[in-house]
Amino acid sequence: MSFINTTKTAMLMALLGAVLVGMGFIIGRGSLSVAFIFLIFAILMNVGMYFFSDKLVIMTTGAKKADPVVYVKLHAMVERLSKKAGIPKPEVYIVNRNDPNAFATGRDPGHAVVAVHTGLLEVLSDSEVEGVLAHEIAHVKNRDILISTIAAVFATAISYLAYMLVWADSDRRRWIGIAGSILVMILAPIAAMLIQMAISRTREYGADAGGAEYSNPLYLASALEKISGNYRAHPQEEGNKSMAHMYISNPFEAESIGNLFSTHPPMKERVKRLRNRQA
Repeated sequence: MSFINTTKTAMLMALLGAVLVGMGFIIGRGSLSVAFIFLIFAILMNVGMYFFSDKLVIMTTGAKKADPVVYVKLHAMVERLSKKAGIPKPEVYIVNRNDPNAFATGRDPGHAVVAVHTGLLEVLSDSEVEGVLAHEIAHVKNRDILISTIAAVFATAISYLAYMLVWADSDRRRWIGIAGSILVMILAPIAAMLIQMAISRTREYGADAGGAEYSNPLYLASALEKISGNYRAHPQEEGNKSMAHMYISNPFEAESIGNLFSTHPPMKERVKRLRNRQA
């Protein structure tokens, strides 16, 4: 991942942390100790997610280990791309779904999983599947799963603190003022979500760039066009939308250029960047 994208992500993460501490400061009526307690609580939540989020994702999606005989080609692709990326081969999982998508999970390259939908294998060519896998391997290499987990935990904690203001006692409400409490309740969760989505989009661009190093960028560009076209024709209405940021393409989101609440960058821009790499 480029130094610029890494720096941008670090700044966004710092901003999330600052919003969280500020919320704790307001809840505690100016008490630094209360703000610190909430920060520790968020860190503990993050540690739990760090170690167990992969198991939760696998259970939620119904992913199963890919039989090495039935899916020998898939295993071979993952192994070859992992060697190019210089990381251990992730475990390979299959999700029995007709829509074409894929995701990676796991706390680090040594404990990673790459999962693909059966629909992905049916809709895409072998070269396009390779492009998608290269993107997911780049996520593992860049430790994007860790970053996304931290962002999600911070955003959740901020939203929870804002909700607490609704039940704050009258003294606390007088301390920040009625207008101030309303603004915090409304704006803090929105700010947290905007920052989380910005981090997600940044990591997607980074994974596209990384995938282009491990495979032909035109493979991924073609795959993204097919995947987005499929979702435009067959939008998903069921599923866990809180996990949308994990997929290579958001299955629940209509394409909207410049959408601040989007988990992924505009598909046209992603494809354009990939094709420019080959030019």
